[in-house]
Amino acid sequence: MGGLEPAAAACLFPPLGALVDGSGGVVLFARDIRSPEQLTELTASLPGLLIAVDEEGGDVTRLEAATGSSFPGNLALGAVDDEALTRRVGAAIGGELAAAGVNFDLAPVADVIVDPANPIVGVRSFGTDPALVSRHVAAFVEGLQSVGVAACAKHFPGHGESLADSHLELPSVETDRETLFARALPPFAAAVEAGVRGVMTAHIRFAALDDRAATVSAEVIGLLRSELGFEGLVITDALEMRAISGTVGLEEGAVRALAAGADALCLGADVTREQVQGVQAAIARDVPEERLREAAARVAETAAWASSPRPHRDREAGAEAARLALRVEGDVSLNGEPLVVELRPEATIAAGEARHGLGGILVREGEQLPPLDDLRRVVIVVRDAHRHAWQRDLVPAGTLVVETGFPEWRPPDARGWIATYGAGRVNLEAAAELIARG
Repeated sequence: MGGLEPAAAACLFPPLGALVDGSGGVVLFARDIRSPEQLTELTASLPGLLIAVDEEGGDVTRLEAATGSSFPGNLALGAVDDEALTRRVGAAIGGELAAAGVNFDLAPVADVIVDPANPIVGVRSFGTDPALVSRHVAAFVEGLQSVGVAACAKHFPGHGESLADSHLELPSVETDRETLFARALPPFAAAVEAGVRGVMTAHIRFAALDDRAATVSAEVIGLLRSELGFEGLVITDALEMRAISGTVGLEEGAVRALAAGADALCLGADVTREQVQGVQAAIARDVPEERLREAAARVAETAAWASSPRPHRDREAGAEAARLALRVEGDVSLNGEPLVVELRPEATIAAGEARHGLGGILVREGEQLPPLDDLRRVVIVVRDAHRHAWQRDLVPAGTLVVETGFPEWRPPDARGWIATYGAGRVNLEAAAELIARG
């Protein structure tokens, strides 16, 4: 290998607990973050690395996992449809990351919602219209990178095309090439045009492009390079996701991804140091040195670009966007103290279980819950009720319903209905303010 450090060349991004010498970066998860002070001390101990988190706003947050995000997610921003505000929110999120010493955000999600039944994209997308999604992906990238934090558009060429969850299986998409180019690719093209520093691949097989998953497909990554003209860092989604580890295996997936043109390998939350070392050994054995040098150079270039992120605080941007995103129908006033019933489906792996809810915001701690004798006191909180019949069946007529997911289903007998376009803390606070005003 001519003295080349295989780990550095392979540009590994293991989780903090499995970090090994020579890694090009590290991915931090909520479990690694206990307080702003602790996080700042931690990142300061990792000089020269790309330090990455999934900080999308809304449902997916790492910095504020304990309390919920101060910024709404993409669907709320798309509902407002104010590019300047999306740019401002992107800059505010980037500024918070910069203050903590994080310089690489695995955001924004550039997937277009094709079917509202999609379990993994949902409120993480800006919407169903490729043109709208494209405009807001570009605005978010511009805002985030304006404070020196590298953005990463994901999941190329479009997770919205599939209803399956690549955390659990290898999805296969039969969408024809022409439709993919018209619907799925424009937001990624917009991100490239906006100067995005990174693009994350999807562990999905797109039959019109290749028989292999995009992450290990030279044809798909080549499309990103040639058709879209992207010259920056290509990073994989987490390789231990079942779409890769359950098909070709972790080590073989890493080798194939690098051979296909990926520059950085994301090894997510569920790998050990020994597994990371096994990946390193496979890379050193099976990937040509020239390919490793090319990949390492892109990681080094991205790290250099993101070496001086600039702190910036603007949480009012999040509050403003959350308020503007609210969709309100009917009578949302309450007859006395509220009784909040939260119907929560199983959380996605990407977001994790929320530790906050509307009840904790709307009902003051220590208050006596009112008896269920007046439906005008009852607030029913649902999430993606269009996907969960059990939620729809449990909504009584005459109540106030708050939808915190994709607002596809409107309860026909509800007295009032509020759609927040996300379950971030700031989304719920906006709904609570509205309800309190009656």
